[in-house]
Amino acid sequence: MSDQLIWVIIGMGIVTYIPRMLPLVLFHTNNLHPRIQGILKNVPFAILGALIFPGVLTINPDSYLYGLIGAAAAFIAAWLNLNVILVVLTSILVLYGYTFL
Repeated sequence: MSDQLIWVIIGMGIVTYIPRMLPLVLFHTNNLHPRIQGILKNVPFAILGALIFPGVLTINPDSYLYGLIGAAAAFIAAWLNLNVILVVLTSILVLYGYTFL
């Protein structure tokens, strides 16, 4: 292995470690304000939405309606408190049926 590759691996390890370590150091107490706790509980959902939404609009280059129908079906299934697997299957089945229209 070259020296440059070793330094790249070490650098990637440090960059990965810092965001995981900082919250533990900065928020070492459990006495966070309830409003901040509520915000932090919603961060994973916001990030997931930000990652998925562009794919909804670009899944079919000919029509963005295809992605919106699948997203609407998944949203309704999730609103009905279905299991995550059932939410995905519902969206797939709705889009499968939509392709025949």
